[in-house]
Amino acid sequence: MKNKTHNITVLLVFILTVTNAIAQGYSLPKYTTFKLSNGLTVNLMEQHDVPLISIVAVVPAGAIYDGEQAGLASLTATALKHGTTNYTRSAIDEELDFIGANIYTAAYKEFSRVTADFAAKDQKKVLAIFKEILLNPTFNEEEFAKEKSRMLVGLEQQKESPKNVIGSYFDKQLYGNHVYGTINSGITTTVEKLSVADVKKFYSANYTATNSAITIVGDFATADMKKSITALFSSWKKETKEKEDLANAKIEKPTSAHVLLINKDDANETTFYIGSTGISRNNPDFVAIDVVNTLFGGRFTSMLNDELRVNTGLTYGASSSFNSYKNGGSFVISTFTNVKTTEAALDKAVEVLRTLHEKGISEQNLNSAKNYVKGQFPPEYETSGQLASLLSQMFWYKLDRSFIDDFEKNVDSIDLAKANKIIATYFPKDNLQFTIVGKASEIRKIVSKYGTVTEVNISDDPKM
Repeated sequence: MKNKTHNITVLLVFILTVTNAIAQGYSLPKYTTFKLSNGLTVNLMEQHDVPLISIVAVVPAGAIYDGEQAGLASLTATALKHGTTNYTRSAIDEELDFIGANIYTAAYKEFSRVTADFAAKDQKKVLAIFKEILLNPTFNEEEFAKEKSRMLVGLEQQKESPKNVIGSYFDKQLYGNHVYGTINSGITTTVEKLSVADVKKFYSANYTATNSAITIVGDFATADMKKSITALFSSWKKETKEKEDLANAKIEKPTSAHVLLINKDDANETTFYIGSTGISRNNPDFVAIDVVNTLFGGRFTSMLNDELRVNTGLTYGASSSFNSYKNGGSFVISTFTNVKTTEAALDKAVEVLRTLHEKGISEQNLNSAKNYVKGQFPPEYETSGQLASLLSQMFWYKLDRSFIDDFEKNVDSIDLAKANKIIATYFPKDNLQFTIVGKASEIRKIVSKYGTVTEVNISDDPKM
C-alpha cells in the first residue's frame, strides 16, 4: 500500500511539473555560440539528463547547387562515408557499430547535413570520425559505383509509388527554372552521367567552413568541448570568395491555372497536389500561418480531412502544408482517391479552400487550433537530437531565440481578425497548380476543367 501511495504521489508531482512548465511557457535552454577563424559557427548546449551527445553539421551544399547534374549533392553527401584519409568505409562502420553510435549524411534542397548520436563516454572517438567524414573524404571509386547503381535502381522503384515522385513533379511545375525546382534525388538521365570526379569537384566547391555550422547538444562540459572542436575543425578550409546564394533569384508566381497530368497506366487511384507559392521560413507571420493551417489541413480533425475523409469518404486522408526554405516556399493540398472519384475529390478540395476564404474561421475553431499547436510545441524539443536540429535550423534560417521563447505568446496573440488576414494574404485561391498522378485515359477529360493541361508519362524522367 505504501508503494502504491508513493507511486501516485510521484505521478501527481510529475503531472503538476508538466502542467507548470506548460503554464509558464517553454523557453530555449542556454547555449554558447562562437565562430572559428575559418568562418565555422559552433553552437554548444549542455544537457546532462542522459549521458548522450548529438551533433548536427549543416553545410551550404544542397541540391540547389547541382546545376545540370541533378542528384549530385545527394550522391556526394552519401559518398562522404565511403572512406576517409584515415578510415576505410568498413572501418567506419565497425568502429561505430562496436560502440553503438550512428553517423548519417544527407543532402536537402538548400543544404547538406551530417548528424551523429553517441554515448558521452565515446565522444573522443566519434568526434575524430565525424571530423574525418566532413573534412577528409576520399570518395572511393568502387564504393561510388555501388552507390550510384543503388541510386539508379531506387529512382526506377520510386516510379511505382506516386507519393514518392509527385512532390518532385510539383516543385518542378511550380518553381520552373528556379533552383528550388531541382529534384534532390536526381533523375536517371542525370545520375547515369555522374562520376567520382564530379563528386570531388562538388565537394571541393561546396563543403567549406564558411557559412557552415556545427551544433552539439548533450552531456559534456562546454569549455572542454570548445577546445576539442577548435582543435578538430580550425583546419577546415574557408571560402576564398563570397558564395552566390542561387536561391535568391525571384520566384515567379503562377499567372494562370495549370494541370500537370502524370500518366500511370496501372493506377487504380489518383494522387494529387493542389497549390501555389508559399512563404520563406523566416516570414514574420510564420506562427500565425501555422496555426491557421493546422485548422485547415494540418491535423486529423482539420477542415480538409473532415470533408474529404469523414464526411464524404473520398479518401483515407487529406492534408495541407507550407514547405518553406530560406527565400520562398510552397503551399500544398495533398491527398489521393479512387480513379472513379477523382473529380469529386478535386472539386471538394478546391471547395474547402474556397470556403476558407469566403467564410473564414470561427473563434471556437481558432482557439482549438491554438491550443493544439501549443500542446504539440514542447514535445518537439525534448531530446538532444531535437535540440541540435533546432539550433541548426535557427542558424540556417537566421532565427533568434525569441522564435522559441515567445512562441506561446505569439500563438495567444492571434485573434480572429489576424487569422482571417492570414488567410487572405497567404492561402492561395487563384491560378492554382494541379499536379496529378493517375490513369490518364480515365481522367484526362476530367482534369482539363482545372486549367491548361500538360501530360507526361511516369516512366519518363521529369524535364530538368
